[in-house]
Amino acid sequence: MRIYLDHNATTPVRSEVADAMDRVLREVHGNPSSTHSEGSAAREALETARSRVALLLGTRPDRVLFTAGATEANNTALLGLLRRREQAPGHVVSTQVEHPSVEAALQVLESTGWRVTRLPVDSDGVVALTALADALCDDTALVSVLWANNETGVLQDLEAWSAIVREHGALLHVDATQGIGKLPIDLGSLSIDLLSLSAHKFNGPKGVGCLVVDPELGFEPILHGGPQEKGRRGGTENLAGIVGLGVACDLADKELDQRSLRYSMLRDRLWEGIRTRIDGVKRNGSTAALLPNTLNVEFEDTAGEVLLQALDLEGVAASAGAACHSGSIEPSHVLTAMGRTPESARGSLRLSVGFGTDEEQIDFVLDRLCELVPRVREAEGA
Repeated sequence: MRIYLDHNATTPVRSEVADAMDRVLREVHGNPSSTHSEGSAAREALETARSRVALLLGTRPDRVLFTAGATEANNTALLGLLRRREQAPGHVVSTQVEHPSVEAALQVLESTGWRVTRLPVDSDGVVALTALADALCDDTALVSVLWANNETGVLQDLEAWSAIVREHGALLHVDATQGIGKLPIDLGSLSIDLLSLSAHKFNGPKGVGCLVVDPELGFEPILHGGPQEKGRRGGTENLAGIVGLGVACDLADKELDQRSLRYSMLRDRLWEGIRTRIDGVKRNGSTAALLPNTLNVEFEDTAGEVLLQALDLEGVAASAGAACHSGSIEPSHVLTAMGRTPESARGSLRLSVGFGTDEEQIDFVLDRLCELVPRVREAEGA
């Protein structure tokens, strides 16, 4: 038996999603840009998916720009928007705990003359709103923030961020990759100019996502060479993947409240078992503003990578940090930004539940942790 507690890295594809994608691959073989009947059928499938994404997010379908995932969406939001030919280098505000796809784009901007302010977080992983307000300058063009942290699950207050940035007059980009499909969001009530997401984080396929952006907001496309997506992204659309994203959004829209309750119950069951049955543990991150499915725990005096391998041998998949950093023993930049020492960061695991997780699995993991943590600690002290 394998137990999967790494849903923040990627999620299993729902059967409803796979069935819809299979149907497209077998039956809808036209190019959405073609004018014949086969092309029209493909275009209808494409636009149905666009409408489903928009409905989940509370926005207009014409704001949904399909991409190959959140990494492309993040790069388009930062580099495509800010490196327009008429845009002189100015100032960008972000945080010290962003996903690498945003941080790497920020470094590219810095190499071309942009100034970047990375706001610190407190010990709970939250950015002080006063720090955000103080960081905004006359030439601040964009603020980019990760809504739900991929390692800790800690949430930033989007309503407050959007109000502060709107009052200043800058644009706001939100990397919502981890929050979509787990928490509700209504873009109709928030002043968010750009939003990134990826299907594989909420039971859709890998390799597809979108950037939500007003079509009137000009930016330099990352991919040139075709009229697709109203000239904003060249290349024939990944129709099967986009349809899968649409179905995943439809499922999330119908199940969101149920998911949130279910995931939080399983997460809390896991934490209570760890807290009461294992000595020397600490929870990383705020418990007041947190994804319902995510638990990040420090096991004191424990080599996290060794514990992770031991769990894998026992049939449990978890993570010692962001999936992008798998195989690295470098301490998490998120946890060190929260004030954790490199040693405590290396002793931390991320355990994220999701579709298919149940109570029996949680109890099995707890039993394995109770056996493995003392064993790993003893080996470290030997």
